[in-house]
Amino acid sequence: MTRGQIRRRLSFSGWWQLVLTLLPLLLANGFFGKSEPLLPGLAMPFFIAGMLSMFVSLRFFGAYKRGLIATQKALDTPQEPEAWAQLARVRRRALLVAGLPTWIATLGVFFGLEGVPLFLLSVSTLVLFYLYRIPRQLG
Repeated sequence: MTRGQIRRRLSFSGWWQLVLTLLPLLLANGFFGKSEPLLPGLAMPFFIAGMLSMFVSLRFFGAYKRGLIATQKALDTPQEPEAWAQLARVRRRALLVAGLPTWIATLGVFFGLEGVPLFLLSVSTLVLFYLYRIPRQLG
């Protein structure tokens, strides 16, 4: 497989993961956003938990950055395919953690989380996903 194909595959998997992360929020808000909240007093704690969950990704971002550096060093060597595979594994875990704010927002819909907090938590996930893109220099 060429570097271009690997980059395209990683890009596609990142977009697919983003869709799978945001879709539950859109569905939950669409179907249950107007219904009576279960415990309206928990809306603010869900928002705070969603914002704090962004910091969980710091550990995973460090691993991703080290994976990028290792892949860069392995280019044009026999270890290159394994370096790409390792980078894909690290990135997949990091993207799962980057989706935490949106997943917490999805749960918050059932507790009365309003539109602005939902938007802010989804944008925070988008920003985290942007950090995990594959840089152009790596190919």
